[in-house]
Amino acid sequence: MFDTDSLITNHDLPKRMSCAAIIVAAGRSQRMGFDKMLSMLNGQPVLQWTLDAFLEAEEIDMIMVVTSAERFAKLDPRSGKPVLRIEGDKERYLSVIRGMEALPSKPDYVTVHDGARPLVLPSQINAVVQAARTEGAAALARRMTETLKRTDEHCVTSESLSRENLWIMETPQAFRFDTLSEAYKLIQKRGIQVTDEVSAAEAFGVTSKLVENQRPNPKVTVSGDLPLAEAILNSLHS
Repeated sequence: MFDTDSLITNHDLPKRMSCAAIIVAAGRSQRMGFDKMLSMLNGQPVLQWTLDAFLEAEEIDMIMVVTSAERFAKLDPRSGKPVLRIEGDKERYLSVIRGMEALPSKPDYVTVHDGARPLVLPSQINAVVQAARTEGAAALARRMTETLKRTDEHCVTSESLSRENLWIMETPQAFRFDTLSEAYKLIQKRGIQVTDEVSAAEAFGVTSKLVENQRPNPKVTVSGDLPLAEAILNSLHS
């Protein structure tokens, strides 16, 4: 068991959890030149917006934030839901594994979310977890609406690709805890590279139900993403 920090030192940890959330916020934000997780978005840090959504989501019993102690210290729990912290690792999937292993007890389900997606709604989190309870695995995603082209190595178009049944993957992504745990053991053993948990589950032979997202849920990756996220927030609360 790893040593963890807690935002709620006087709150009893649940003896049994139905669903725990892993919020991945371990990156160094090198592409932005400053800490995107602590960047202010409508008066509070990006990571606080993300945390607030999971604190409000009824399907979530506990939250494990995979991040630095400095970032964690700037968060406000705002409720009695247990919020723990564990240091991240050099790769995203390793950070997810650390977060899962650091949970004080094994939940039935686990949902993973990028800390840099601050516009996720509690209702979306609940919908993904509920779909996972029915299907075993689920994720938030958007239908592909743009025209797709394949090119050669010189960036010259060679063909058009059909958008039918193509989706853009987002987070949160939720799974039976044992499914995701075993999937990550498998990809580590085989040296498979994955960029999200759905890909890890696929390598393990598990398909995921996609929950359609019809509103913006961008990932804050570069500085130009912050004004866009702020504009979306303003439009939602206008």
